[in-house]
Amino acid sequence: MAESNVGQKIWSMATVLMGFGVGKSDYLEQITYLLFIKMADEYSKPPYNRDIGIPSDCAWDTLKTKSGRELFDQYEFVLKTLAEKQGTLQQIYTGAQNKVPDPAHLARVINMVDSENWSSMSSDVKGDIYEDLLEKIAADTKTGAGQYFTPRALINTMVRCVQPKPGKRVADPCCGSGGFLLAVKAFLEKNYSMNADEKVALKFHTFKGWEIVQSTYRLCLMNLFLHNISDFEGEPPIIRADSLIADPNERFDYVLTNPPFGKKSALTITNEQGIQESEDLIYNRQDFWATTSNKQLNFVQHIRTLLNTSGVAAVVVPDNVLFEGGAGETVRKRLLETTNLHTILRLPTGIFYAQGVKANVIFFDNKVASPSNQTKEIWIYDYRTNIKHTLKKNPLRETDLDDFVKCYCPEDRKLRAETYSKENPNGRWRRYYYDEIVARDKTSLDITWIKSGDSTDDYTLAELLDLIKEKSAAISTAVGNLESLIGEVDE
Repeated sequence: MAESNVGQKIWSMATVLMGFGVGKSDYLEQITYLLFIKMADEYSKPPYNRDIGIPSDCAWDTLKTKSGRELFDQYEFVLKTLAEKQGTLQQIYTGAQNKVPDPAHLARVINMVDSENWSSMSSDVKGDIYEDLLEKIAADTKTGAGQYFTPRALINTMVRCVQPKPGKRVADPCCGSGGFLLAVKAFLEKNYSMNADEKVALKFHTFKGWEIVQSTYRLCLMNLFLHNISDFEGEPPIIRADSLIADPNERFDYVLTNPPFGKKSALTITNEQGIQESEDLIYNRQDFWATTSNKQLNFVQHIRTLLNTSGVAAVVVPDNVLFEGGAGETVRKRLLETTNLHTILRLPTGIFYAQGVKANVIFFDNKVASPSNQTKEIWIYDYRTNIKHTLKKNPLRETDLDDFVKCYCPEDRKLRAETYSKENPNGRWRRYYYDEIVARDKTSLDITWIKSGDSTDDYTLAELLDLIKEKSAAISTAVGNLESLIGEVDE
């Protein structure tokens, strides 16, 4: 069956189950559990004859031959048993629960998975089907799944600018569903003809990621596996952990990532009265320039730590990283001193699944220690002012950022030329020198020069509704920050 038909069949089942109270994210988890067992069964037979480590009492046939309560009991037994295994099996099934409400619907899902020969599909086809499911679920903002899904148009643009090369190591310290890692893999396969050894290295030794949320971690493992990164056996390339806790003592050639939204890291504790409280989580890392509870600032510092001496980073950051004082100013100054922070892409609102997010992409190259500052000039591309995007009516497409990539000059950044000038004050590509930046209040990198024409006259009704939601989200965030500040003063 063609890829689109397989994907549509799987998605149609999600729609059916929603009517019975099964969320789309829960459904995708069930597909993940079942798909892994089905593929293991296929690989255990000729011509593969591989022992994946699934016990005989958990094999695929033990599910597809049962019905009613017996099927329910067997499925729960399989999930529990596989969670006690080692390696990838344990990582996939830890905490796994049956979320399908009745045996009849579970049998339908099993029959649907059983109707395809997954091992005969190319990794591209399998991976694209799964990736499409992830994107559909992320687009359903009611589930909150969008928190781990960065728009693929943005990811692909970042990879096009960085232009990774074969034989290098790539990391994402908060990898979500694995989008950045997969985009790098796709770029390498498209642009380089790799020999057998390089293909093995690409599969097993190129990628490393961290993800703290168990359910997202599970989806990421499956997504990478279906795209032919890692294998049934051995340790998975993704670690389930808070990557900010400590330096992993590994260094990478490229780090591409979109750290989670939300300003502060928090830890939930139970006080002496047995009541749960949330307190700011501060990482006391000797290798950090500043100690702060600001999550994004911590990630920027951590990412710089992950890079080798010639490593390259492309990171999505919210506006506060560009202008916040205190620790923010310290981090920016040290970043300008120790790395070549050469490019900032200002992003419009309306492209992320979280409403009202104002974000940017910063590109920087790590450098060896030097007595003088490593950043000499910063090029800024303003793709925010007077730009309108909405998730449904006008989503961000890769072609929307083609002009940015052209201005970026990924093949040779020495060839860059401003489109801004006194004659063209609305040119979106402008250069600022180091001395201009450090002379700004708090060394702020939150820079704009294009006159805003933010009129609602040309908006459709749907776009106006999105705009209202965006403004409401911004107001809510401001009120929350103010309440937190007042609470600190009262204490």
